[in-house]
Amino acid sequence: MADLSSLKDLGTATEATASAPVHVKKVDAQGRSYATGKRKNAVARVWVKPGTGKITVNGKPYVAYFARPVLQMILQQPIVAAARDGQFDIDATVAGGGLSGQAGAVRHGISKALTYFEPGLRSVLKRGGFLTRDSRVVERKKYGRAKARRSFQFSKR
Repeated sequence: MADLSSLKDLGTATEATASAPVHVKKVDAQGRSYATGKRKNAVARVWVKPGTGKITVNGKPYVAYFARPVLQMILQQPIVAAARDGQFDIDATVAGGGLSGQAGAVRHGISKALTYFEPGLRSVLKRGGFLTRDSRVVERKKYGRAKARRSFQFSKR
Protein backbone atom coordinates (compact mmCIF):
# COMPACT_ATOMS: atom_id res chain seq x y z
CA MET A 1 0.00 0.00 0.00
CA ALA A 2 1.30 3.44 -0.89
CA ASP A 3 2.15 5.92 1.86
CA LEU A 4 -0.79 8.35 2.06
CA SER A 5 -0.15 11.54 3.99
CA SER A 6 -2.97 13.72 2.59
CA LEU A 7 -6.20 13.48 0.62
CA LYS A 8 -4.40 14.69 -2.54
CA ASP A 9 -2.23 11.56 -2.46
CA LEU A 10 -5.35 9.42 -2.37
CA GLY A 11 -6.30 10.35 -5.96
CA THR A 12 -2.94 9.32 -7.38
CA ALA A 13 -2.53 6.17 -5.32
CA THR A 14 -2.81 2.90 -7.18
CA GLU A 15 -4.84 0.12 -5.62
CA ALA A 16 -2.97 -3.05 -4.79
CA THR A 17 -4.71 -5.89 -6.58
CA ALA A 18 -5.12 -9.11 -4.66
CA SER A 19 -3.91 -12.04 -6.69
CA ALA A 20 -5.71 -15.38 -6.65
CA PRO A 21 -4.14 -18.02 -4.39
CA VAL A 22 -1.75 -20.28 -6.25
CA HIS A 23 -2.28 -23.97 -5.51
CA VAL A 24 0.94 -25.98 -5.61
CA LYS A 25 1.56 -29.70 -5.53
CA LYS A 26 2.07 -30.96 -1.95
CA VAL A 27 3.82 -34.35 -1.87
CA ASP A 28 5.87 -36.03 0.89
CA ALA A 29 9.16 -37.95 0.53
CA GLN A 30 7.34 -41.16 -0.51
CA GLY A 31 5.49 -39.37 -3.33
CA ARG A 32 2.15 -39.33 -1.46
CA SER A 33 -0.18 -36.46 -0.74
CA TYR A 34 -1.98 -36.34 2.61
CA ALA A 35 -5.29 -34.77 3.63
CA THR A 36 -7.75 -34.91 6.50
CA GLY A 37 -11.46 -35.31 5.74
CA LYS A 38 -14.28 -34.76 8.20
CA ARG A 39 -18.03 -35.37 8.35
CA LYS A 40 -20.32 -35.46 11.40
CA ASN A 41 -18.12 -36.97 14.14
CA ALA A 42 -15.89 -38.97 11.78
CA VAL A 43 -12.32 -37.97 10.94
CA ALA A 44 -10.40 -39.62 8.08
CA ARG A 45 -6.70 -39.41 7.32
CA VAL A 46 -6.11 -40.09 3.62
CA TRP A 47 -2.91 -40.73 1.63
CA VAL A 48 -2.99 -40.69 -2.19
CA LYS A 49 -0.17 -41.98 -4.41
CA PRO A 50 0.08 -43.08 -8.05
CA GLY A 51 -0.87 -46.73 -8.46
CA THR A 52 -3.39 -49.22 -9.76
CA GLY A 53 -6.59 -47.98 -8.09
CA LYS A 54 -6.41 -49.98 -4.84
CA ILE A 55 -8.40 -48.35 -2.01
CA THR A 56 -7.91 -49.51 1.58
CA VAL A 57 -9.75 -48.23 4.65
CA ASN A 58 -8.35 -49.15 8.07
CA GLY A 59 -6.23 -51.89 6.51
CA LYS A 60 -9.15 -53.57 4.68
CA PRO A 61 -10.31 -53.22 1.08
CA TYR A 62 -12.97 -50.51 0.95
CA VAL A 63 -15.52 -53.03 -0.38
CA ALA A 64 -15.10 -55.09 2.81
CA TYR A 65 -15.14 -52.09 5.16
CA PHE A 66 -18.12 -50.33 3.54
CA ALA A 67 -20.40 -53.25 2.66
CA ARG A 68 -23.31 -51.14 1.40
CA PRO A 69 -23.10 -50.20 -2.30
CA VAL A 70 -24.27 -46.64 -1.52
CA LEU A 71 -21.28 -46.05 0.76
CA GLN A 72 -18.91 -47.51 -1.85
CA MET A 73 -20.38 -45.15 -4.44
CA ILE A 74 -19.94 -42.16 -2.10
CA LEU A 75 -16.28 -43.10 -1.67
CA GLN A 76 -15.64 -43.24 -5.43
CA GLN A 77 -17.46 -40.02 -6.39
CA PRO A 78 -14.41 -37.68 -6.39
CA ILE A 79 -12.28 -40.20 -8.31
CA VAL A 80 -14.95 -40.66 -10.98
CA ALA A 81 -15.63 -36.91 -11.19
CA ALA A 82 -11.92 -36.24 -11.71
CA ALA A 83 -11.71 -39.07 -14.32
CA ARG A 84 -8.82 -40.69 -12.42
CA ASP A 85 -10.35 -44.15 -11.90
CA GLY A 86 -7.61 -46.78 -11.49
CA GLN A 87 -4.73 -44.26 -11.42
CA PHE A 88 -4.22 -43.75 -7.68
CA ASP A 89 -3.73 -46.01 -4.66
CA ILE A 90 -5.61 -44.61 -1.68
CA ASP A 91 -4.93 -45.55 1.93
CA ALA A 92 -7.27 -44.18 4.60
CA THR A 93 -7.67 -44.51 8.33
CA VAL A 94 -10.99 -43.36 9.73
CA ALA A 95 -12.32 -43.11 13.28
CA GLY A 96 -15.43 -41.81 15.03
CA GLY A 97 -19.05 -41.59 14.01
CA GLY A 98 -20.99 -44.20 12.07
CA LEU A 99 -20.43 -45.77 8.67
CA SER A 100 -22.25 -43.02 6.76
CA GLY A 101 -20.23 -40.27 8.40
CA GLN A 102 -17.02 -42.24 7.89
CA ALA A 103 -17.74 -42.69 4.17
CA GLY A 104 -18.36 -38.94 3.86
CA ALA A 105 -15.15 -38.19 5.76
CA VAL A 106 -13.10 -40.46 3.49
CA ARG A 107 -14.70 -38.86 0.41
CA HIS A 108 -13.77 -35.41 1.71
CA GLY A 109 -10.21 -36.57 2.46
CA ILE A 110 -9.79 -38.17 -0.98
CA SER A 111 -10.98 -34.96 -2.66
CA LYS A 112 -8.55 -32.78 -0.71
CA ALA A 113 -5.64 -35.19 -1.22
CA LEU A 114 -6.30 -35.32 -4.99
CA THR A 115 -6.16 -31.52 -5.18
CA TYR A 116 -2.87 -31.52 -3.26
CA PHE A 117 -1.45 -34.14 -5.65
CA GLU A 118 -2.88 -32.60 -8.83
CA PRO A 119 -3.90 -28.93 -8.32
CA GLY A 120 -5.53 -28.85 -11.76
CA LEU A 121 -8.36 -31.06 -10.46
CA ARG A 122 -9.44 -28.45 -7.92
CA SER A 123 -12.00 -26.73 -10.16
CA VAL A 124 -13.70 -30.02 -11.10
CA LEU A 125 -13.90 -31.23 -7.50
CA LYS A 126 -14.98 -27.81 -6.20
CA ARG A 127 -17.79 -27.69 -8.77
CA GLY A 128 -18.94 -31.14 -7.63
CA GLY A 129 -19.06 -29.95 -4.01
CA PHE A 130 -16.50 -32.49 -2.79
CA LEU A 131 -14.12 -29.98 -1.18
CA THR A 132 -16.75 -28.45 1.10
CA ARG A 133 -16.90 -29.88 4.61
CA ASP A 134 -20.51 -30.80 5.41
CA SER A 135 -20.94 -28.93 8.70
CA ARG A 136 -24.22 -30.57 9.73
CA VAL A 137 -23.92 -32.37 13.06
CA VAL A 138 -26.44 -33.87 15.49
CA GLU A 139 -28.17 -31.28 17.64
CA ARG A 140 -27.58 -31.65 21.38
CA LYS A 141 -30.29 -32.90 23.73
CA LYS A 142 -31.90 -30.19 25.86
CA TYR A 143 -33.04 -30.65 29.46
CA GLY A 144 -36.78 -31.04 29.95
CA ARG A 145 -37.05 -32.63 26.52
CA ALA A 146 -37.12 -36.24 25.36
CA LYS A 147 -34.66 -35.53 22.55
CA ALA A 148 -33.24 -32.32 21.05
CA ARG A 149 -36.69 -30.85 20.30
CA ARG A 150 -39.27 -33.55 21.05
CA SER A 151 -41.32 -32.94 24.20
CA PHE A 152 -42.45 -35.65 26.57
CA GLN A 153 -45.98 -36.92 25.96
CA PHE A 154 -48.58 -34.51 27.31
CA SER A 155 -51.33 -35.82 29.56
CA LYS A 156 -54.11 -33.59 30.88
CA ARG A 157 -54.66 -35.81 33.95
